[in-house]
Amino acid sequence: MENRKARIAVVGSINMDLVVRCTQLPQPGQTILALESLEICGGKGANQAVAASRAGGQVVMIGRVGDDAFADRLIGNLNHYQVSTQAVQTTEQCSSGVAIVAVERSGQNSIMVVPGANGCLSPDDVNQHQTMITDSEVLLLQLEIPLDTVVESIRIAKTSRTRVVLDPAPAPHDWQSLLRQVKDTVNMPNPIDLICPNETEAAELTGLPVGNLGEAEQAARVLHAQGISNVVITLASQGSLLFDGQAAHHIPPFPITAVDTTAAGDAFAGALGVRWSETKSLTEAIRFANAAGAIAATRPGAQISLPSREEIQEMLTAAAHSSNSRINP
Repeated sequence: MENRKARIAVVGSINMDLVVRCTQLPQPGQTILALESLEICGGKGANQAVAASRAGGQVVMIGRVGDDAFADRLIGNLNHYQVSTQAVQTTEQCSSGVAIVAVERSGQNSIMVVPGANGCLSPDDVNQHQTMITDSEVLLLQLEIPLDTVVESIRIAKTSRTRVVLDPAPAPHDWQSLLRQVKDTVNMPNPIDLICPNETEAAELTGLPVGNLGEAEQAARVLHAQGISNVVITLASQGSLLFDGQAAHHIPPFPITAVDTTAAGDAFAGALGVRWSETKSLTEAIRFANAAGAIAATRPGAQISLPSREEIQEMLTAAAHSSNSRINP
């Protein structure tokens, strides 16, 4: 591992996940008996912050919590994972963000998010802590906070050499409007360095089917043409596809048995940000991120499922040994 820690800034949501485990997700109008319920610290922003820290990064978090019973637990949990919470503010007379997560035995999930204090995270909040972004090598963003705040975060990042990695989740209905706002505010042709949607999100953003590698490449090319420098589409058991403006690259998956995919995408984004800061090879960074996402999917929960740097390296080493054994029996 490198001696220098990658400097990562995260602007995003902080939620308490109320997780319900069931044998299968209920159909509309159906009542089922679930297996158990859990309260787990989450939120896509906080998840990615923890993922980046666990993957070896030095991480600062910009966000908001409410003035309820969840707030201290949410901040304390980030501190536990060595994420700086200096820029996490408390919103008075407001609840913290809450996500209702239903997870079936196959690992598939259904999520409803109540933004709470996350909806109060403003461009002014980001400006107050802009040096945290400009001093970082990578800025991680998601879309569980107001879009004006996302745009302002990108603008600040582009005043320095900070790379912008956007996880476009939940996929916005006004994606084109968001892109126009980013371009008009930042005044650059390619202000977003990388986006990493999953296949469902990529389909929503482009209006194209994304069920296999060929379809993923077509969607990635469309997103690149919209002004995204690099597009990575995660395809679960099919691995990931990168389009870097020149060619498409398939980064294979790690074979696993999924238990809970809730935080797999966040594990991917956080690990990608760290490894991309450390190496000039984006394909190497994506392989590292694939391993992080695969490990997270084998465990229940959000932040508690996120792997350490050592665990990611162990999976990469084991896969390399397995590949060498097949080549040299």
